Amino acid sequence: MALEINQTESETVTTEPKFGGKAVMLEEHIVEIISDSGEGAQKCGQSFGAIAARMGFGVWTVEIIPAEIRPPARSVAGASGNRIRIGSKRITNGGNETDLVVAFNEQVLLGRVRSKELKPGCTILLESMWRTSSNPRFAKSYVETYDQLVAAGYRVYEIPMDKECRKVVSDPRKGKNMFALGVLCGIYSLDLKVARQQIALTFSKKSDEVIKSNVNLLEAGYRYAEEHIDIKYSIPAVKSTENQIVVNGNTALALGVLASGMEICAMYPITPATSASHYLSDVFEKVGGIVHQAEDEIAACTFAIGASYAGKCTVTITSGPGYSLKQEAIGLAVMGEIPLVVVNVMRGGPSTGQPTKTEQGDLMTTIFGSHGDAPKVVIAPGTIEDCFYSVITARKIAETFNMVVVILSDANLATSQQPFRRPVFSEEWMAPPIDQSAVPKGAKPYDWDPKTGLARRFVPGQPNGMHTLTGLAHDVNSHVAYDPEINQQGMRARSLKLATLQKTLRPPTVFGDPTGDLLVIGWGSSKGAIEEAVEGLRAEGKKVSALHLTFIQPLPPGIREILAGFKQHITIENNWCDQWEDEMIDETNRRYSALALLLRSRYLVDIDCWSECRGTPLKPNTVRRVILEKLS
Repeated sequence: MALEINQTESETVTTEPKFGGKAVMLEEHIVEIISDSGEGAQKCGQSFGAIAARMGFGVWTVEIIPAEIRPPARSVAGASGNRIRIGSKRITNGGNETDLVVAFNEQVLLGRVRSKELKPGCTILLESMWRTSSNPRFAKSYVETYDQLVAAGYRVYEIPMDKECRKVVSDPRKGKNMFALGVLCGIYSLDLKVARQQIALTFSKKSDEVIKSNVNLLEAGYRYAEEHIDIKYSIPAVKSTENQIVVNGNTALALGVLASGMEICAMYPITPATSASHYLSDVFEKVGGIVHQAEDEIAACTFAIGASYAGKCTVTITSGPGYSLKQEAIGLAVMGEIPLVVVNVMRGGPSTGQPTKTEQGDLMTTIFGSHGDAPKVVIAPGTIEDCFYSVITARKIAETFNMVVVILSDANLATSQQPFRRPVFSEEWMAPPIDQSAVPKGAKPYDWDPKTGLARRFVPGQPNGMHTLTGLAHDVNSHVAYDPEINQQGMRARSLKLATLQKTLRPPTVFGDPTGDLLVIGWGSSKGAIEEAVEGLRAEGKKVSALHLTFIQPLPPGIREILAGFKQHITIENNWCDQWEDEMIDETNRRYSALALLLRSRYLVDIDCWSECRGTPLKPNTVRRVILEKLS
């Protein structure tokens, strides 16, 4: 559900804790809530982030999702939850290591420790029920882990969550998450009134009794934090003067579908793209839209193509494996010059890979992964707000140029939440009415303009417009033709459309000075981490700037001139490139990351690259380290 923020409703609770005195002032903090799957840690984290956003904090949340649908309880790999970065100013990424974590058992915590996601000395609020578990194996594991955490320098608080929740509800498993939410609201001085409103919104489809029970748990957790935990923080909020919404990237994509005027979404469920269709399934019908769940990915794509051929522009949403299955059908849309929007929410690969983890590994297959030459427009949103507007842009381009437009999102954007300015609807976003006027006599279905490659779109049912659509090589009359010159003519026209679009694009904006020692280039969800790192280094006097690319095909104009202003260039990406420190790697065999390879071939400039594929979003501190190494 999209949450609209009213920035004027907050009333701050200033009660001081029983221990610890006044609240410690912070600029920002990173909080995690982790549990076994099904215990509600994700909902707790989403609610915590939404409450903070409504109070005016900058927020970025990142879901922690296990790869298995139902992982074993109390398992390292089964950790499920949310990571929330809150701060006094706008936040554009998930940040660095975690400052405070709430864990419902010690096993789900271990994975976060081993992957070095927690800051040294991190505060841990740990469910203590396992210390006295009737299962001796559980009790032993808990005690050993607790002792190791303390010895490693973590600040561990044992919290009897199960015991405290039983004072309010009979089944703590169904309420522990709201108790934890109350504890966090107490520690971070969040407004209980806003928290109650958030719970009412979260459980709005449930009964009043359910809402009341969860509010009681929230208040119990808040009281516990005030009375028993000797830490309390306060983060000054800079309230926005504009109304904002808090949604994740998939919901933003779905809202973009609504705003663009598209009326059909055809898809097959696949992680991490599915929640976009869940949202559309709830609301699309109210505005005359249809969500078609096909029997497989191929059927979803061909259904979308058929609907688009009938006169509208349709969207199909998927992730990497599904995109691979759709590619033959996408080739049909390219050959038939049928407008189509394809959303690929990238995940870790290859094969099944890491279904719930983030990666930017599909760029090359999106551009080149087809039989024959199949030009497509490729757009990569860099923020959650971009996810919304990219769909509107994609629909416009698809229908204007009769092309396939692919939006490359990823798991980081898909599941992360961030406040952004509430969009103000514009009629210009919407698709124009279908042109059903008579086709002028003598007009041809593929009468390609020799300069632009464009041709008039024929819609079924238009008088004088009857023709046979084919995926075979065809002439201007849509007749199957294997003549060498005709085939060349068609390929030329389809390629020219990319060049024509490129002429309409604006040069990208450099983040920082237009000249310097190093230009850091990124695309997609790496934007926030790169720009935060660059901003910090620029404040220290480093001559470094950043360039973020949203259009990847065609690349926008002006890039060559921007590159010329810097002594060195490096792309930072979340896909693979070989590392120089590996003994086998040299200049003759190194594999470059995707964007670096594209830019090197396009502009014949020596562009270095650095990447990682850990399945986690890039961290500003990591980017900072890479930049400093490059500058040294």
